[in-house]
Amino acid sequence: MTSQSQGIQQLLQAEKRAKDKLEEAKKRKEKRLRQAKEEAIAEIDHYRLQREKEFRNKQTNVMGSQGNLSAKIEEQTAESVRNLTSSYHKNMESMMKKLLSTICDINPEVHPNFRHAV
Repeated sequence: MTSQSQGIQQLLQAEKRAKDKLEEAKKRKEKRLRQAKEEAIAEIDHYRLQREKEFRNKQTNVMGSQGNLSAKIEEQTAESVRNLTSSYHKNMESMMKKLLSTICDINPEVHPNFRHAV
């Protein structure tokens, strides 16, 4: 009977060691999964930062060229306004004289289509 009880004890101990080994393996697996997840998150963050940096560089290049275009357009607009102002001041006096002469100098004439009713 003692040999049976020793055999049972050995089986129980072997079962306990196997259970401990399984628990240890599960813990190592969990640890590896956690570590892999953290590495994946770090890699994703690194990739995201890299892509955002590339996007900002491209955006700066595009917006920079648009800034140059807007500066050119503003310069052209200012030049057009200066030209129009100059033209206005140059021609204002002659146009006012012509307009006033047209309005004020009236030559009373009978229209050719007017029929005299007699």
